[in-house]
This record gives sequence, structure tokens and C-alpha cells, in this order.
Amino acid sequence: MAKSKLEYIWLDGYKPTQSLRSKTKIEEDFSGNLEDCSMWSFDGSSTEQAAGGSSDCLLKPVYICPDPQRKNAFLVMCEVLNADGTPHETNGRATIEDDDNDFWFGFEQEYFLYDTATNKPLGFPEEGDPAPQGPYYCSVGANNAFGRNIIEEHLDVCLDAGLNVEGINAEVAPGQWEFQIFAKGAREAGDQIWVARYLLERIGESYDVAINWHCKPLGVDADWNGSGMHANFSNTALRTSGSKEVYDAICQSFAPADVVKAHIDVYGADNHLRLTGKHETQSIDQFSYGISDRGASIRIPIATVQRGWKGWLEDRRPNSAADPYKVAAVIIKTVKSAALPEVA
Repeated sequence: MAKSKLEYIWLDGYKPTQSLRSKTKIEEDFSGNLEDCSMWSFDGSSTEQAAGGSSDCLLKPVYICPDPQRKNAFLVMCEVLNADGTPHETNGRATIEDDDNDFWFGFEQEYFLYDTATNKPLGFPEEGDPAPQGPYYCSVGANNAFGRNIIEEHLDVCLDAGLNVEGINAEVAPGQWEFQIFAKGAREAGDQIWVARYLLERIGESYDVAINWHCKPLGVDADWNGSGMHANFSNTALRTSGSKEVYDAICQSFAPADVVKAHIDVYGADNHLRLTGKHETQSIDQFSYGISDRGASIRIPIATVQRGWKGWLEDRRPNSAADPYKVAAVIIKTVKSAALPEVA
């Protein structure tokens, strides 16, 4: 009988930033279909998700794709459930209200590649700092681009897994890169980001390179951009209204102080270090939106305007370590709360 390796992947309960966990399940004559992935369990007392006296947590498979790095293997993204089958408190995916997949998300995932020997980004000298940012963004050449072999391998593996990666590029600091993933449906967008993160972490193991997801790993005083996970989003109204007034109403629904707090609370730890009003960010205590404005909280892409106000919005505040499930959930809640004007 043929045997398959199923890598069950989930998020632990560590705070303020959850980590990825995984373990392998061997199945005989596995079909490759999600519906044939059985529920599994793990020791939640070892992942900050349960007490030792009642430690079983359940893994509910929600997304599957091929695992290109292993023979006869699949990657299985899971939600964490309590022993009674209810969503665990760490389960951000279960909070998404998008059953009809009306919301589409494109996440721009930035990150740093860190040399484990020096604990510095690739391309940084052992002593001192490299030349200021400028030549590294979308760069080519050994003096400016560092770690391309790793990110090219990651891109190939993601595409072989069937993930909808729409692009990659070098970012503004040495050793800083980005990939973009898009999906029609908030849950799948989050699933694919987490699987892509998992694959990148695993590839890094082979190179003794750690993936640094922190939004400002070089410190708030360093004159480098931080790392974000810009959230591009749309629903039917944004895609089809053709109305500036609809866009204004949706953007303004993000503005109240309690709404701003609800978003910042799930947009990643230490975001105050990144959202300073500098380096293409708005200050964390302010909210703004504008056309083609990368210093705003929400940017209205010029393409949306050129298409007659039919397109999407970009929330630039989520940081690189944020949970895409929680980011999508709060964006959907806010957009649904908007009082939209009638469109002729």
C-alpha cells in the first residue's frame, strides 16, 4: 500500500505573537483530498494552549496542498479546537465572517533573512552598518541583493505547492524581501500566507538562516523601513460600485478611535515601533486615507481611481508578524459596518 506524509500545521498559543507548529501523520492510500484528512490532536500544554491536566487540543484540517519538498507528501493547514470541538481562543480563522467569500485579500508579506551566526540580516557587515537604504529595493547584483537563492527556492516551492503567489521582490534593506499572495476568500488568503511562511521557515533551516518576522528588527532608531504585511482587500461594493462616495464611506468607517484600536490590537506586536509617521507609514495614533498615499493608514490605489472607482483598498498598518486571519476578520467587520450611499 502507498503511504503518504501529511504535515499538520497549526498556530500555537504564544503571546503576543503566535508561532507555527507542525507534525507528520502517515496515511495509507491517501486520496489527497481535504475531506479525507482526519481530525488529529496534540499536547496543548506544550504550546501554551492547554493545562497539563487536560492537555488535548484538536486539529481540524481546513486547507491542503502538495508538499513539494517531500516524497508522497501534503501540507495540511489546521484550525485548533478545544476538546469539545469549539474553536480555541487562539483560533483567529474561526472569527472570519466571510462565508460567501465575497471578500478578496492580497497580502504583501515582508520579512528579513537573518544569518544565525551573526544575528544580523544577510548583507550586513559583522561590524557597523551597510550603506543607507536606497540601492537595495528591487535590486540585482551581489553588492545589493542578498539571499536570492533562498527566496527563489521559496518561490518555486510555493508555486509547486499550488499557492497563488503573485510576485516577489527585494525590499529596501539588505536581506529584506517580500512575497505577495492573493485569494478570493479571506480564509484561503490566510491559509496560503501561513503555508508560505511555513515553507520559508523550513527552507531557512537548510541555510542556517532564520526568518525574522518582527516589524522593526533593527530598532526604532535605525533609519530603515520596518516590515509590513499590507492588506489589499475588496468586496462586491468596492469592486463594482464605481462610486467615490462608496469608497469614502468605507474608508471613514475605519476612522473612529475605537475602530482604530480594534485594528491596531490585531495588526501585530510592537507596531508602535514601525508606525511612526516615517518610512512610508502613518503614525499609530492617527488615521488617514488618500489616493496613492503610502504615508496614509489606508491607500486608495491609483488603479482603482483609473478604473472608475472599481477596485480595492490597501490597509498599510498590519505588520509583518500579524496573523492574516485576524487582520482579515477585523477588516471585514469594519467594512460591513459602513453605511453605504445608494449608487445609481
